[in-house]
Amino acid sequence: MPTLRFGVSLDATLLSAFDQLIAEKGYSSRSEALRDLIREALVQREWEEDDLEKVGTITLIYDHHRHDISERLTHAQHEHHHEILSTMHIHLDHDNCLEVLAVKGKAGAVQQLADELIGMKGVKHGKLAATTTGKDLI
Repeated sequence: MPTLRFGVSLDATLLSAFDQLIAEKGYSSRSEALRDLIREALVQREWEEDDLEKVGTITLIYDHHRHDISERLTHAQHEHHHEILSTMHIHLDHDNCLEVLAVKGKAGAVQQLADELIGMKGVKHGKLAATTTGKDLI
């Protein structure tokens, strides 16, 4: 696919802030930073279309000593086994565990799973990192 050039007009203050962001993130050029911003917007839009296959990770932090939290998390994961590709469980210290689930499925099903796990009593923090399969991303 050919590379096309186009011009963008920006306020000087906005361009300065963008250049600072580019430097902080280590981008080699404004073009590469702009490509990443466009891709991010396209991935977000893709998640709005429920009929497409999505992927992501669900990250959970919880105290495994809390009343039956490990069993409840495992049960919920078995109920959603079609969306879970893999899990990683890490013992952070005596009390706290980190669990990361690689997930794949329709946006609604993945979001439902994330909401159920993150909202579970005993989970201290959770986050769904939604991304794309990359099939339609250039």
